[in-house]
Amino acid sequence: MKLGRREFIVRSAVGLGLGLTGCRFGTVLRRGRPGFFDPYERVPLGKTGLTASRVSFGTGMKGSMRQSNQTRLGKEKFESLIRAAYERGIRTFDMADLYGTHEYLARALKDKDRGDYVITTKIWWRPGGLPEEERPDADVIVSRFLKELQTDYIDALLLHCVTSAEWPQELREQMDILAGLKEKGIVRAHGLSCHSLGALEAAAGEPWVDLVNARINAYGVKMDGPPEKVAPVLQKLHEAGKAVVGMKLIGEGKFRDDEEKRDRSVSFVLGLGSVDVMTVGFESSDEIDDFAARVRKVPRRYA
Repeated sequence: MKLGRREFIVRSAVGLGLGLTGCRFGTVLRRGRPGFFDPYERVPLGKTGLTASRVSFGTGMKGSMRQSNQTRLGKEKFESLIRAAYERGIRTFDMADLYGTHEYLARALKDKDRGDYVITTKIWWRPGGLPEEERPDADVIVSRFLKELQTDYIDALLLHCVTSAEWPQELREQMDILAGLKEKGIVRAHGLSCHSLGALEAAAGEPWVDLVNARINAYGVKMDGPPEKVAPVLQKLHEAGKAVVGMKLIGEGKFRDDEEKRDRSVSFVLGLGSVDVMTVGFESSDEIDDFAARVRKVPRRYA
């Protein structure tokens, strides 16, 4: 059977994902567990000492100017959705100043044990994107984040939407401030959300990085490059002990109505063995259940 070029690339990408699964991934998982992935299992985030649910609730679908599809649901529906995610077993919540979702989470989980869930949020340091023009230093921004989140600490704090391959030099001042906050226990881990292959490659060799949000799916949609180029960089990050959080697994909603693509992308990302947590911008409890069911269909591969 002849394959078109696009279908050949996709099948090769899925094969790459399965091929990269090996002894290193197997050592992270305990033997004797069920034969398929658990979407709500707590997994280690690299060498941070943190554990997070395998599936994370992303709150920034189409996010900008402190709004997102989630906030546009309205206070009651969005906070109800956060609680529904928690009740199902999601214990990892991905936010950002850009999305304006901090206070929703604080209200929705105000009666929950703070140590039972992981907060990831991001500093928007670029021009535009926020209503105000000022970009205060990271310590000033984190102080505001703590008030909005009604917490004493942030589990993972990221520099948002990093694209330059020279970011370790260009953002060093903010990196140093975040390192100081980590020493005080105000921030447990720091890293960045990557939006270019060059930035992702630089993260693999930067000791400051504890955690990376990286765009990954089986089709190269809304990614920093084709899967066969991105996947090896994720493996380098994983081998360096850095936590890898996959995003854009559903192609920023592009695969929403394509069951085969959703299945294949979930299988591909889990098969890589280098992605610790998968962040998805759920907009309904049905979407949470659908994604969890697809995760449960993927067999584990032990060493």
